[in-house]
Amino acid sequence: MIPTSVRADAQRLWDFQRMGHEPRPCSVVIGLGSHDLGVADTAADLYHCGLAPLVVFTGATSPTTAERMPRGEAEHYRRRAVERGVPEGVVLVEPRARNTGENIRFSRELLAERGVAVSSALLVSKPYEERRGYATARKVWPDVAWVCASAPLTLAAYAESIGDPSLVLNMLVGAHQRLTTYPRLGFTIPQDVPDDVTHAYERLVAAGFTSRLARG
Repeated sequence: MIPTSVRADAQRLWDFQRMGHEPRPCSVVIGLGSHDLGVADTAADLYHCGLAPLVVFTGATSPTTAERMPRGEAEHYRRRAVERGVPEGVVLVEPRARNTGENIRFSRELLAERGVAVSSALLVSKPYEERRGYATARKVWPDVAWVCASAPLTLAAYAESIGDPSLVLNMLVGAHQRLTTYPRLGFTIPQDVPDDVTHAYERLVAAGFTSRLARG
């Protein structure tokens, strides 16, 4: 359970990070690698809904996934999607990316190598990474129309599905920090952040949810 003392602030960050895009037909689905197999499940659902003819999974491993996904995040996602009925022939694997910028850049290179013309893309991520994924994709591949998607879960349901509410809150705080600091580093486009979201973030940091903050 998410502690009552921080629930409202966590919910405010959660709501802000989600883009609220309506899924629509696109050239491709791109699933961003992570510890969360729900990304693969959502990508499979979008494919089965006929919203794209091709799925790309992108991601190597990270300290969070090295043990549970030893073959790489993208490969584990591919297997999950195939188990859920996505034909192997429509799934491409990009196994090198170690951050969101590389996810987009390497996926773009892979699709170009395969001769796939991309004008729009369904970008699938963890729910609390939608906005940063969007800001990164717009920076790295600006001529594509990006539509964000993630598992349609509430914050409470998502934390329960992961089985570690503290991890989810720490990741949520880390995602927001990067959203606000990465534009000046040239990694993302800027996002307007309401004051109440900033204050919620600051209170969560003060409450000790700092393990996923970037240092320096």
